[in-house]
Amino acid sequence: MKTFPASQLIINQDGSVFHLHVRPEFLADKIILVGDQDRVNIVASYFDEGSIECNIQSREFHTITGRYKGKRITCISTGIGTDNCDIVMNEIDALANIDFQTRTERPEPRQLEIIRIGTCGGMQEDIPIGTFLVSRKSIGFDGVLAFYKDRNKICDLGFEKALVDYIHYPAEAARPYVVSADPELVSRIAGDDMMQGCTIAANGFYGPQGRVLRVDLAVPDINERISAFRYEGQRITNYEMEGSCIAGLSLHMGHKAMTVCCVIAQRKAEAANTDYKPYIRQLIQTVLERF
Repeated sequence: MKTFPASQLIINQDGSVFHLHVRPEFLADKIILVGDQDRVNIVASYFDEGSIECNIQSREFHTITGRYKGKRITCISTGIGTDNCDIVMNEIDALANIDFQTRTERPEPRQLEIIRIGTCGGMQEDIPIGTFLVSRKSIGFDGVLAFYKDRNKICDLGFEKALVDYIHYPAEAARPYVVSADPELVSRIAGDDMMQGCTIAANGFYGPQGRVLRVDLAVPDINERISAFRYEGQRITNYEMEGSCIAGLSLHMGHKAMTVCCVIAQRKAEAANTDYKPYIRQLIQTVLERF
């Protein structure tokens, strides 16, 4: 049984985990992750009246636990990027599977169900703005998973190699990793009315997603190559910035996870919709019903 010293697991004086400031008793088995801290309030606005157990704000991490039609759910904001998601995933797993009193691993693992609700940019012409798109596979351009042991055991190595070769991926960059979402969770949330695809989680909004401002790109036509790429009948459908770390660490930790995004930009058509909040509200309601 593992023991975790204070330098590895920092516990605040009130018994909460370091960054999130959440105590173990406030973590539900069903977790919704959102990027924007204000979006936590939108999710919680659908919770049953009087069911809110905690409402905690710490830096970009905002946590509310309550109930939706009796289902106990925790909603947490991650902020932008897989680096933040590394913090959130490790701390919610610690809340679930480490005894904070003894600093030891709990003997019976607790499995969480984790859904990221976000926004994304579509990479194919037949994916219009407003589409709800489930990431059946997440492709990490961030490198986070390489810092954890046995990353190759949970990754689609054939997909990775084909992608690197096809798009002339920069040798200096962290090698992309490809991980699958939990198939049961994908089936439950996607139903028969959401699109499914393969999603890149980029480690930046500009250059890593093929946007050009004042600094030129290492691979100028990278988005054209990404859009044209095919592997065993699969194509890359969209860009976002968090899903790969969530999917990869969930597999390592024994949790069920997936990402679903609303398409708010069409990269092929060079169009974007900044008035997307009604779509997000609809997506949140749909996920709450199916969760």
